[in-house]
Amino acid sequence: MLAAVTAAGSGLLGASLASRPGSRRFHVLTASVAATWFAGAGRVPRGRPDVVQPLVVGAGAFGVFYGCALVARHIPPLRRAITGVLDHAHRGSTPSVAVTALVTGVAEEAFFRGALYDAFGARGATAAYVLSTTATRNPALVLASAVMGTLFAVQRHRAGGVQSPVLTHVAWSALMLAAMPRLFPPED
Repeated sequence: MLAAVTAAGSGLLGASLASRPGSRRFHVLTASVAATWFAGAGRVPRGRPDVVQPLVVGAGAFGVFYGCALVARHIPPLRRAITGVLDHAHRGSTPSVAVTALVTGVAEEAFFRGALYDAFGARGATAAYVLSTTATRNPALVLASAVMGTLFAVQRHRAGGVQSPVLTHVAWSALMLAAMPRLFPPED
């Protein structure tokens, strides 16, 4: 069951980011990705009810990624990879893209740090997260999934559930969506 959900979600993820930015197809596919991850997650442990620490970690992770983005703007393959992802933010409705990104982030945590973590542990769940992201064929997203997937797995272990990684993922994603499109304007 988990393998089928991972394969289906990964395929939908790849198709969603390959779709035309701003299109209805993009939003339908990303909603399908989130629905797939939620369906595969089942019941997940919430963990300790800490709110502040995960939000601070999310902001700190954003700071690190922002610094890396300042460097990546000068490395053509990385600039193209990041700009390609951000085309969805540039050409889509900002509220719609934000909701899509945040809901999908919550769904990822429910599945990867919930069901897969319980079945395969931190390393297995993180490896599956990175492999799933390779379906996007975007090196920037794959690199981000390795870094953030590791961080989310550590949080899952320490908190005993998915609430901490969910809050960190939401904070990090919201800050990334607010700042990154300005650093990477659309390419002609």
